[in-house]
Amino acid sequence: MSLRSEIYKTLGFTYRNYVITKRNFFTIFETLFWPIVGLISVGLMGSYLELSEGQFAFILIGAVTLSVLQVSQLDVTYVLLFDIWSKSVRYTFATPISAWNMILGAWLFGVFRGIVAFSILFFASEVLFRVNILIPLPSLLLFLFGVFLSAMIIGVITCSLLLIFGYRAEIFAWTLSAIFMLICGIYYPVSMLPEPIRALSYAIPLTHFLEFYRSFYGFKTSFENSLAIGYAISLSALIILVAFYLWAFERARRKGTITQFSE
Repeated sequence: MSLRSEIYKTLGFTYRNYVITKRNFFTIFETLFWPIVGLISVGLMGSYLELSEGQFAFILIGAVTLSVLQVSQLDVTYVLLFDIWSKSVRYTFATPISAWNMILGAWLFGVFRGIVAFSILFFASEVLFRVNILIPLPSLLLFLFGVFLSAMIIGVITCSLLLIFGYRAEIFAWTLSAIFMLICGIYYPVSMLPEPIRALSYAIPLTHFLEFYRSFYGFKTSFENSLAIGYAISLSALIILVAFYLWAFERARRKGTITQFSE
């Protein structure tokens, strides 16, 4: 099986998500409306509390990161959810593709949507609140790629749970990013968390990517090289989670769960 063939199969799912998004008003809504609403609500709260410029940037960075994470991870989850909702899972897997083609292809379109969401939120923070959240481009790209890896982690977890538990696991598509928000210090430093939860937060890469971004605004990181730690945890987690996802897929195929998702 050639590399070119694998690339085409992967990009096929990127294109599929693009076509579905283009035809679905609500997925466009997720990219444009909710991130802006989240930014405005947090920004107005910051203005009311008369936060310093650094503190204002701290919470706006959290709001932007959360929106980019949610938009990007939903595309990974949708690649399986769309088939479940349309009851066509077995027809998709009847084609000569792998579960990895689906995940990677959908993630690539999620990266595109995440970049669009970040660009909109960057300009909105400048125009509405006069806060510049732009850091040097190489560092910004490293941060965004780290967030996109975190989005893939959430998406792979959700897809694995869908294959194991079926329709009951749909809720994780929208709740896992909220759990990450609570643990990773989206709106507050993780040093405020109780010790057991703080230890858990350090095991999640998004915590380290956020601290890296905020270090450009004078906030201290918990570890000396937060960016490298974030990437190390991300890559290690992805290796484990992709193996788990492939196991869940084989389990679903053996048990006939995939057939239950189809007509």
